[in-house]
Amino acid sequence: MPRLVMKFGGTSVANIERIRNVALHVKREVDAGYDVAVVVSAMAGKTNELVGWCKEASPNYDNREYDSIVASGEQVTAGLLALTLQNMGINARSWLGWQIPVMTSDDHGSARISAIDGTGILAGFSERKEVAVVAGFQGIHQPTNRITTLGRGGSDTSAVGLAAAIKAERCDIYTDVDGVYTTDPRIVSKASRLDRVSFEEMLEMASLGAKVLQVRSVELAMLYKVPTYVRSSFDDPANPQLGTLICNEEDIVEHQVVTGIAYSKDEAQITLRQVADKPGIAASIFVPLSEANINVDMIIQVVSADTKTTDMTFTVPSADFERAKAVLMKHRDAIEFKDVQGTTDVVKISAIGIGMRSHAGVAAKAFKALAEKGINIRAITTSEIKFSLLIDAPYTELAVRTLHSLYGLDKE
Repeated sequence: MPRLVMKFGGTSVANIERIRNVALHVKREVDAGYDVAVVVSAMAGKTNELVGWCKEASPNYDNREYDSIVASGEQVTAGLLALTLQNMGINARSWLGWQIPVMTSDDHGSARISAIDGTGILAGFSERKEVAVVAGFQGIHQPTNRITTLGRGGSDTSAVGLAAAIKAERCDIYTDVDGVYTTDPRIVSKASRLDRVSFEEMLEMASLGAKVLQVRSVELAMLYKVPTYVRSSFDDPANPQLGTLICNEEDIVEHQVVTGIAYSKDEAQITLRQVADKPGIAASIFVPLSEANINVDMIIQVVSADTKTTDMTFTVPSADFERAKAVLMKHRDAIEFKDVQGTTDVVKISAIGIGMRSHAGVAAKAFKALAEKGINIRAITTSEIKFSLLIDAPYTELAVRTLHSLYGLDKE
């Protein structure tokens, strides 16, 4: 029989009524002849509650115990869904990450999957016609025998990884939206749902601010070529919409130049003034930041007229803004800068599309259009299929709407 992995996020399993609705979606696929594995998140708000308890118990908590605590949210959901399915006459059992097992690194709180053994789940399919209800977001580091978690959104990664492990026909990610849109519909009312998006485009969208899927889940889907749908659990289980298919580029017949516009408010800009312009200075800035696990994105260097000093501007996640400045001040003597300045009142706007590979001047059109709207661009980065612009936060919605219209993405 064909195999299917279905994943349901926190809002989809927020209460018993919603869990019953999820069970109806699962029953539909079972009745259609699929062997089904269901991956579930914790009920909406539960993980935040558990994290809060960790912090209340011990501000400097042990990450290993943190993982043990926060992983319990998914355990509750998996058990409740299994019970609900059983009550509908469907044979089902719950699985925790360590029972499968989902083997991971020992980076507690942000572990990476190293392998998944789907033998037990496959045996349940063939021997007992059993739906596997899997607690997402969690695994085990076998050398230490400790529970691990995969980071926020990790249930997406659990689902795609499991789909690859059991060679599922596809992986359906159910959430509170009915697919991937050209941009945030809350900002642009004319945003439209995309029927298909390439793995590469979705990877860029996820990393640049689109919250639909966790980045690592898209990486896994692309690596193992797992066709992945983004669908809505709020659709009628008897008549659901297909959603958006994330697939190989060659499976998309026609490409637009720009597929979507993403934005990220999680940005901070830091500028080092009058840095000594000599070999090794860039390393003296960015190596300490890397060692502090602070990701640096956009980088601009401007050489002064005397050619002896330079101004260095770059971006970091806004949550790391103060910590990044502290790291830089600690290494001030080695870097030799005069002053450090910065702001968190910035936003990164990005345009993504495989069609950019074969079209020149795509970014230049954006520069002109934003200039006409009086929007100043602080920094620019480009790649083969995207460009990103750093702008002042108050202009976010205007910039997104402008670019969405500019590239013909408005729904007629």
